[in-house]
Amino acid sequence: MLQIRNVIKTFGKDVTAVDDVSLELTAGVVGLIGHNGAGKTTLMQMIATLTRPTSGQILFDGADIVARPDAIRRRLGFLPQDFGVYPNLTALEFMQYFAALKGVRDPARIRHLLELVNLHEQARRPAAAFSGGMKRRLGIAQALLADPDILIVDEPTAGLDPEERLRFRNLLAELGFNKLVIMSTHIVSDVESVASQLAIMRSGKLVAFETPAAMLEQARGQVWSASVDAAQYDALRANVHVLHAQRNGATVAVRIAHGESPCAGARVAEPSLEEALMAQRYAVRELAA
Repeated sequence: MLQIRNVIKTFGKDVTAVDDVSLELTAGVVGLIGHNGAGKTTLMQMIATLTRPTSGQILFDGADIVARPDAIRRRLGFLPQDFGVYPNLTALEFMQYFAALKGVRDPARIRHLLELVNLHEQARRPAAAFSGGMKRRLGIAQALLADPDILIVDEPTAGLDPEERLRFRNLLAELGFNKLVIMSTHIVSDVESVASQLAIMRSGKLVAFETPAAMLEQARGQVWSASVDAAQYDALRANVHVLHAQRNGATVAVRIAHGESPCAGARVAEPSLEEALMAQRYAVRELAA
């Protein structure tokens, strides 16, 4: 469906935001993970035809969207990280406005989408009075108006409370059954249970593209748990990569990313996805050193 071939995006002479990225994506939820400044937003903006790559190709169903942006624009929904609402419009009026812009003339489509995002009971409330989560759900509804084949959402759960985050993740998971959903985040738990593939970016480069299960398998044997006293913890922290530490009275329970047993009494632990990603990062650093 979507092919990204050796895409590079530079700003000025010295800043390379996206550095030779290649991906092939089909239907499902793809988690685009990386720290702030890793190049995630720039890559998504190029897919959404908001900016052009410096070099490389982006193909949608074989069509070059750099040369022919309309090939994807009609079939694309986009929710940027900073999504604003018009303060004087109700949710229904907001949707009607965007429907007119996108050439959607079916009022039933608007009602269906407001129900899908659980906003139908608030349809006549001013959107400016909505919570952050409600605004994000309204943003998803407008992105889905034209029934797109590709949905791009940038940091969709930023600032949401736990209940809103859960509802949002479930909605994206359902949409990924028959669409390509690209979800950018630096919060691993947002994609842990919904993504079929994870694309990991660091400093503009794609460093991994795997299923969550494959990433967990690669990290097995690299994450350890131990209980140590405070003095031993200080020594450990200076020499190994501590993922988590919690004081329990006179001892400290730690989880550590390391290629071999880091201390006496350490036990191999089952990694979480976040720990697997951290273990991979530390392994790359150790090899570079």
